[in-house]
Amino acid sequence: LIGFLSDEDPILVCRQVLGDRMKRTNVVATTSIKDKVDDISSRIDASDEIGSLLHGFEAGFIEPGPSGLITRGSPEILPTGRNFYSLDPFKVPTKAAWRVGRKLADGVIEKYEQEHGKVPENIAMYWMCSDIMWADGEQLAQIMQLIGVEPIWKGGKVKEYRIIPLGELNRPRIDVTIRVSGITRDCFYNCVELIDDAIQEVAQLDEPVEMNYLKKHMVEASVDGIEGDCARIFASKPGTYGNGVNLAVYASAWKEDKDLSDVYVYWNGYAYGRDVFGEKAHDKFVSQLKSVDMTFNKTVTDEYDLCGCCCYFGTHGGLTTAAKEKSKSEVSTYYGDTRDMDRVEIRTLADEIRRVARTKLLNPKWIEGMKRHGYKGAGDMSKRIGRIYGWEATTQEVDDWIFDDITKTFVLDQEMRSFFEENNPWALEEIGRRLLEAYERGLWEADPEVIEGLKRTYLEIEGWIEERMGDLKGDLQGGSIDVITMEEVEGWKEKMEKVIKI
Repeated sequence: LIGFLSDEDPILVCRQVLGDRMKRTNVVATTSIKDKVDDISSRIDASDEIGSLLHGFEAGFIEPGPSGLITRGSPEILPTGRNFYSLDPFKVPTKAAWRVGRKLADGVIEKYEQEHGKVPENIAMYWMCSDIMWADGEQLAQIMQLIGVEPIWKGGKVKEYRIIPLGELNRPRIDVTIRVSGITRDCFYNCVELIDDAIQEVAQLDEPVEMNYLKKHMVEASVDGIEGDCARIFASKPGTYGNGVNLAVYASAWKEDKDLSDVYVYWNGYAYGRDVFGEKAHDKFVSQLKSVDMTFNKTVTDEYDLCGCCCYFGTHGGLTTAAKEKSKSEVSTYYGDTRDMDRVEIRTLADEIRRVARTKLLNPKWIEGMKRHGYKGAGDMSKRIGRIYGWEATTQEVDDWIFDDITKTFVLDQEMRSFFEENNPWALEEIGRRLLEAYERGLWEADPEVIEGLKRTYLEIEGWIEERMGDLKGDLQGGSIDVITMEEVEGWKEKMEKVIKI
């Protein structure tokens, strides 16, 4: 890249870098690459985030610019520091996203069939706005492929779809249960309506139920007394965001999986679609959860991962917990990976957690980078560890060795303890307390030496906190975890009474 940015001949630069691997010379292609490198470099140089922030504070005009991912071939998002806008939601899924979405759909069916000897009947998934803003609707395309419809583009926009005949699809139509994010619901409702239109039409097709699982589950629901449209898209109450489960986990406000399941159903049992916006539909939500075989989410970039926010374990993990509780059976949990669009991968959630733990959380280079940010870096490390705990609380998919290594790396290591003591002892106290909670709840079968070291070190951490409190009055929670449920909180049980009985 440095050579390309100089005045050297780009062909000569390629020869210096590639050596004998450069088999032929393509002046046009090489010049084009140099031009792109020059363009990206100039855009990076023009970025002024701090300047734009300060200018905005002075009520100045901030130049607009598009959003997206540069790793997806979108250099136009540079320079940063602009007032970014989204995209035209009527253009998703794009044709490129449709190709990726088909791979996701086929891949997730294939993996499930390999592991279980049959295709899944109902896939529950967390549909986030990043799918639209970052990935041009790959998951939207995946949903369409699962139920057996294909987008029709007119002038670059998607306003219609084609129902793929069963003979062409060559498999049953897979039912879907979609927990849509609040931002997707509030910013891209045309996409919600597109999917809902397709779902309603597919569920009414004159096809055998063994080849159309949407129709099969709609018929089964009617037998159970649940009438009305084929509700498949759910979210929190209109005007609200969140899933409820992350709050319950962080507050230790649960004793068993059923408690988290009840919270999830209560918060997220509102249906959305064409002419339906936030209709109370807890019974329909539970009916769908009873037939879920698998839950799914995906990653599209290394810039973000499943420990980047508590909404991931709260929504996807909570969905998994609720599906297990309502179906009374094991539910597979998969994660898609479209970071490389030419190599779409489907892996288990456990494998994705292992990947993220190794490449970031337990990676010495990542840790050193976080330490450079002092108080904030310590707090962010603590948050990510809390989210690892959240995944284990909701899915039990975190390996014991991950908790062991977290304890050794962040708590038992003297250098790390000194860093936390100097910069943010409260962050280390939170890490220690979550690890102790995981152990006490039976979520972590700890190495005996590791857990003894954790308990011993936690007493030391408490000492730091008490010293810093000085003459302040009040109780320190410490390592004791006060577990509460709706039985102990006035008014909580009454609010959730109807949901509990479903």
